Amino acid sequence: MKSFTEYLWFHTSKRREFILITNEVADIVQQSGVKEGIALVSAMHITASIYVNDAEDGLLNDIAQWLEKLAPFGLPYKHHQTGEDNGDAHLKRLLMGHQVIIPITNGKLDLGPWEQIYYAEFDGQRRKRVIVKVLGE
Repeated sequence: MKSFTEYLWFHTSKRREFILITNEVADIVQQSGVKEGIALVSAMHITASIYVNDAEDGLLNDIAQWLEKLAPFGLPYKHHQTGEDNGDAHLKRLLMGHQVIIPITNGKLDLGPWEQIYYAEFDGQRRKRVIVKVLGE
């Protein structure tokens, strides 16, 4: 079995952003040489997420509004007693998840017709990374 690891780095200009990374992950899969296997894509920070969904602007707005209703920015979270101001970002990450596993078939990501891979940043404006680990034959 082959194993190939690469990192994607992000430094967002906003506190919260959704970044489409499907093409970057597909490029890493191609570099790996794996024809049949899986790609693990994982946010390596506790205030960011990786998820799979449709790349449609209305849906991105719906997701952002939904997350803000469930974990609003600016509430007096207990976490803020440590000097932080990002309690909402930690909760949003729990809601969206921190990683996905994508099948690889014939050397390509095997996504559904509308599926795309996103990096979601909830406490940005600093450097963060995502690991992409490709495993297979």
